[in-house]
Amino acid sequence: MSNNNRGEWSSRIGFIMAAIGSAIGLGNIWRFPYTVASNGGGAFLIPYLIALLTAGIPILILEFGLGHKIRSSAPGVFGKLNKKWKILGWWQTAIAFAITVYYIMVIAWAFGYLINSFTLAWGNDPKAFLFGDYLKLSSSPLHIGGLNFTVLIPLVIVWGINYIVLSFGIKDGIEKASKIFMPLLIISLLIMVVRGLTLPGAAKGLEYFFKPDFVKLLDARVWVAAYGQIFYSLSIAFGIMLAYSSYLPKDSDIVNNAFITGLGNSSFSLLSGIAVFAILGYMAQSQGVDVKDVASAGVGLAFIVFPKAINALPGMNVLFGVIFFSSLLFAGLSSSISIIETVVAAIIDNFNITRKKAINYVVLIGGLVSLIFATGAGLYILDIADHYINNYGVALSGLIEIIILAWFYNLESVREYVNPLSDFKIGNWWNFTIKYLTPAILGIMTILNIIQDIKNPYEGYSLSAIGLYGAGFVLATVVLAKIFDKLSD
Repeated sequence: MSNNNRGEWSSRIGFIMAAIGSAIGLGNIWRFPYTVASNGGGAFLIPYLIALLTAGIPILILEFGLGHKIRSSAPGVFGKLNKKWKILGWWQTAIAFAITVYYIMVIAWAFGYLINSFTLAWGNDPKAFLFGDYLKLSSSPLHIGGLNFTVLIPLVIVWGINYIVLSFGIKDGIEKASKIFMPLLIISLLIMVVRGLTLPGAAKGLEYFFKPDFVKLLDARVWVAAYGQIFYSLSIAFGIMLAYSSYLPKDSDIVNNAFITGLGNSSFSLLSGIAVFAILGYMAQSQGVDVKDVASAGVGLAFIVFPKAINALPGMNVLFGVIFFSSLLFAGLSSSISIIETVVAAIIDNFNITRKKAINYVVLIGGLVSLIFATGAGLYILDIADHYINNYGVALSGLIEIIILAWFYNLESVREYVNPLSDFKIGNWWNFTIKYLTPAILGIMTILNIIQDIKNPYEGYSLSAIGLYGAGFVLATVVLAKIFDKLSD
């Protein structure tokens, strides 16, 4: 196995921007604010901060430390520790590939809406425009329909952007792109915050976002939601941070980098919440309804609620539309580049092929698979796949990763490796969180998710659709992992 094709970050700031860019994604803008508001408002920030300090940052330190020490992607890291564990690295790589093929589609929607925002093409009924004119949504998940060229063209363009950036390598591609995308993303978000705070009704929205309901802290589900938000938003447990840290120079400060990445991601999430709920407060006041009546998360917030809000603004509607969808585009691209790099790095490290060939394979195959999301049933399939990949792919692979590293590997050796490299030393608290607290929380999360999905099939989808697109996607990642594990022996 040769490392000739591996690159290296040219600066600490380049790595930090790329790592934070990977962590910051669409979920920070459309999932975090709603999660806070529906789980105790300001009170939720207490378990959220505890989750960041007891799970998010400790796992970042663990993955940064192992990636930097072993200098390989996920399969190489786990394979080096124990040959039997290599398949876990391939499973995380397969999960990254699965996330890539549908995440790219959402970025393509954001790109399409960026173009549409110049003319406010969604008109007075954004919901009808999204499901009808834009997505041409079919009647059910099992009714695929044909390819929709309205979303296919942006899909090809977004794949093209990722391909170009990745082709330039670590220093000249990902690092330079991160230094462009991240400042643009922050500027876009700050403009949204300022605009939102100057609107009448903003205080009403922020009150809904931050008003603490301390009774919620007695609800175990709120704590699970906090740990889940941290876990899913930091790009941990599916190979990204192992790959990114493997490109760090040998004398890099591991612990500080982990704290900066974790705190930077959470700061962005809070700013996003302020921007989103200030604007939702204005919407609620202008319609004479409560904030909870206009609040939503996910695709509904981004492509229905916000276009309505953009329509309702007292001025600069087009400009604000362009800024909002630009922020979605930049957040999406910074994440998708990192997810694809996870797969590319694994192929380079294990099959000794050139970077260009690895990228060609990943983008070509990924592009073909992603066509299923450009059909009439694309939104349904994406929704189901995302739910099951996150809750049973990422969460389970993370749980297995933590258990084997904490209980079947010398965890102390990681602490002994990172401390001499770092200005801020980690103590025994780190071992405790990795060994006991994090696996317990992840285990509870997984059990609760299973119980919930058995009681109520996700979003009321048919069992056949859930089996095909939910269980099917997760099973496909396991099969891919077994195939690549055999091929890379």
